[in-house]
Amino acid sequence: MKQAPVKTNRNKINLFFDIAIFITFLIAMAPHFSGMAVHEWLGAAFGAAIVTHLLLQWQWIVEVTRRMFSTAQWSARINYILNTLLFIDVTLVIFSGLMISEVALPLLGIQTTHGGIWRMLHGFTADFFLVLVGLHVALHWQWLVNMVKRMLPQRHTARHLPQVSASAQTTQKEA
Repeated sequence: MKQAPVKTNRNKINLFFDIAIFITFLIAMAPHFSGMAVHEWLGAAFGAAIVTHLLLQWQWIVEVTRRMFSTAQWSARINYILNTLLFIDVTLVIFSGLMISEVALPLLGIQTTHGGIWRMLHGFTADFFLVLVGLHVALHWQWLVNMVKRMLPQRHTARHLPQVSASAQTTQKEA
């Protein structure tokens, strides 16, 4: 007997993926804590994760792009612009990071520069990315809260318990 295919909840996949991206981002943003090698390899992995994130959201991207100047709601337009800025900025962060790589690319035999404009660009775009991520999280805060609430086990409260009649309560008090 064939079992029915399990329907995946796209929102759960997005939430777990977003949490993984965010944790990777936090670790990568602290190279003094994680070390330069971890910082650089996580940065490269972060780039792959962002591409995957875009692919998971591709249907939304296409739909809002199509409706951007006609029927899209203002909230979708703002989200679209913010996401475009995030993409441009993360591309600059990753590219400038590769240009100043001290561990990852030299390990692969690729020599890079270690300063100058690339380091300044990397620092600026990484700091700007932090601001953009804060705005992105704020814009999606209600979705995050709702998803976490749905995923947490529901506590049984008095309203979910069976009701006891007044005569049964009196009998219990007398006993």
